[in-house]
Amino acid sequence: MRAPIPTFLLLFLLHLLLTALTSAQEAGKEREDKLPWRMHTLFSVECQDYFDWQTVGLVHSLRKANQPGPITRLLSCTQDELSRYRGKNLAPTLLVPSMSRHPRTGDWYPAINKPAGVVHWLENSQDAQNVDWVVILDADMIVRGPLIPWELGAKKGKPVAAYYGYLKGCDNILAKLHTTHPEWCDKVGGILAMHIDDLRALAPLWLSKTEEVREDRAHWSTNITGDIYGMGWISEMYGYSFGAAEVGLHHQINDDIMIYPGYIPRPEVEPILMHYGLPFKVGNWSFSKLEHHEDGIVYDCNRLFPPPPFPREVEMLEPDPNKRRSLFISIECINTLNEGLLLHHLSAGCSKPGWSKYLSFLKSNRFKELTKPKYLNQPQKYTKVFNKNRIVGELQGRRPKIHTLFSTECSTYFDWQTVGFMHSFRLSGQPGGVTRLLSCTDEDLKMYKGRDLAPTHYVPSMTQHPLTGDMYPAINKPAAVLHWLYHVKTDAEYIVILDADMIMRGPITPWEYGASPGHPVSAPYGYLIGCDNVLAKIHTRNPSFCEKVGGVIIMHIDDLKRFAMLWFHKSEEVRADKEHYATNITGDIYASGWISEMYGYSFAAAELKLRHIIRRDIMLYPGYEPEPGASIRVFHYGLRFSVGNWSFDKADWRYTDMVNTCWANFPDPPDPSSIATENPNERARDLLSIECAKALNTALYLHHQRRKCPIGEKKLEEKLPVDTMVSDVNSTLDISSPVHRFKAVDRSHMRWRVALWGISVLGFLVVTSVVLSGRKKARSKPRSHKNI
Repeated sequence: MRAPIPTFLLLFLLHLLLTALTSAQEAGKEREDKLPWRMHTLFSVECQDYFDWQTVGLVHSLRKANQPGPITRLLSCTQDELSRYRGKNLAPTLLVPSMSRHPRTGDWYPAINKPAGVVHWLENSQDAQNVDWVVILDADMIVRGPLIPWELGAKKGKPVAAYYGYLKGCDNILAKLHTTHPEWCDKVGGILAMHIDDLRALAPLWLSKTEEVREDRAHWSTNITGDIYGMGWISEMYGYSFGAAEVGLHHQINDDIMIYPGYIPRPEVEPILMHYGLPFKVGNWSFSKLEHHEDGIVYDCNRLFPPPPFPREVEMLEPDPNKRRSLFISIECINTLNEGLLLHHLSAGCSKPGWSKYLSFLKSNRFKELTKPKYLNQPQKYTKVFNKNRIVGELQGRRPKIHTLFSTECSTYFDWQTVGFMHSFRLSGQPGGVTRLLSCTDEDLKMYKGRDLAPTHYVPSMTQHPLTGDMYPAINKPAAVLHWLYHVKTDAEYIVILDADMIMRGPITPWEYGASPGHPVSAPYGYLIGCDNVLAKIHTRNPSFCEKVGGVIIMHIDDLKRFAMLWFHKSEEVRADKEHYATNITGDIYASGWISEMYGYSFAAAELKLRHIIRRDIMLYPGYEPEPGASIRVFHYGLRFSVGNWSFDKADWRYTDMVNTCWANFPDPPDPSSIATENPNERARDLLSIECAKALNTALYLHHQRRKCPIGEKKLEEKLPVDTMVSDVNSTLDISSPVHRFKAVDRSHMRWRVALWGISVLGFLVVTSVVLSGRKKARSKPRSHKNI
């Protein structure tokens, strides 16, 4: 057994630790004297053991990080709680009357103490009269470096905050109800750094808006607020965002200041604030603040939280450098908390702890080095370099990788569309792979027969919304794209997203159509009139960026990763907004919210300020006249189209099993030679409509052939067209496609293969004959010739 370390050595080590902290504080004060403005840091707590250990950790980390200016704990207590409270001396404190139980409504909502505490500080603290800038934190935070508002980018009228993306109420009816300026609503929280004048204007509204949202029980649901409990628990966060919108504050949003332990920081970005509001783990060790809700650890001498793995063990746990950084941040968080508790116990007169490897580490130079103050990198600089490198690579002759997605469901209706799509994809020359996003319930999947129709990624069906019960199959598209992004690793740099009811006529590539990061390519959807009216104003902060696009999407993978979640949420929002379903608002002829997903796409793109390259020549609805000179790459047969007395509407075949019924096919369109019109545009329209229909029938024929359907049942081959149609179209305008040349092409290729085989055999016989005759001559010659 190891012999105990002498008491004098322990005292010496503690002396060194306290000296180091004193030096750091003196350095902080020296820096503070040089600051151009006065600043103050606030955090809000209640009279509970739960907040006491958080207070010890936060205050210790602020001092260790050399945070300039005074610190004030806003302590909300009832008189009864205060009479029993043990932690009055844990930090510089301003006592605040508790509003956990609302004095007017009786509602129990402790989170309202935060804005109430700030209002009380502004009205009752002398410090509030002698300050220029204020930083507001939560108690469950550990600071890694100085949080100085103007260095973080804050300006008067433009506070700095961290991004809280789940505050979806900023984009929907909630913001419209609770602020006159919903377009100013920012999804922010965590750290708040602002000018004192802005805080004075904001604080009363922060409190009153919190009360408003908390009382608005009709809009507590998850699909409106983003609150996973649907209990109005994040009303205070909305109170802040709506209050800021009301006074016209527009935030400098920094997504790199703060990190939740357990999350992976972006490369080359050093967060300076840890928010341990969620559980996190390192190997088999884990920590959750909720497990210590009634923990009196502050008052139990020498008791610390269970120590995490040591740095050397972490290095062995994870080879990936970014994931390893995440683990180091996690252990730094709990180690700093424990260091704060250790020093607090000593200052409270606890006896000196015995030696342990962990205590020795907390006093070591290695720990001191790992936890020295950090300074925030500029994330914008890194992002620009990252994107620049990617773009440069794309412009230096290397064409980026592409992947194509299309969304379907487990039904025979989508199966025949899949057969048509996949046939055209194979002939189109489209680079990269293709994935069918197949949305099915478990029950549907058991009965489903079409698993082999395309390379497939299976997605849980959202046809019936799991929260609202709303039946809306179209939401499967954004839900499936989001699911694919989360569950599939791809090295593709651009994603092409199409619909199942499309026939490809040629490749769709970013380099041909000009797609780039921040600038997706799409086709015009002129009927999305909601981009021009109140619908856009309700559902996006940037209605001027709303573009009427859809159908074909070519988007950079980085944009898609930021965009997909918003696309899904905006679709939910618009679908839930039944009071704006009217045709004169949405352009939906059925006024049933059926095109909510399309608006979800446009509003999400507007939210991120994506600017589309809108190409009218990329997609055509059969039955419409093409643009003169257009090189159409995609037929979208989503609407009824006709040629003479013949017509086709995909909806007529919703319940017909075209794929599993041998030799099933659609009624043949007219022969191209029967088109009588002399108008070149009308002729092109009809020829393209015929091409689309024949492509579907050809795809079905080849599918039945692969399934080995009995030939005697139906001789569809006799009906397959020759290539007169394409040459007719080519003579009118430049919309030729090498894809759908049908059987004549196949027979032509067969004749060439036979001829090539014959020539090869003949050549082989000639060469063999020459070689054999040469050998005979060699044998008949004299030996001297052989020597030569």
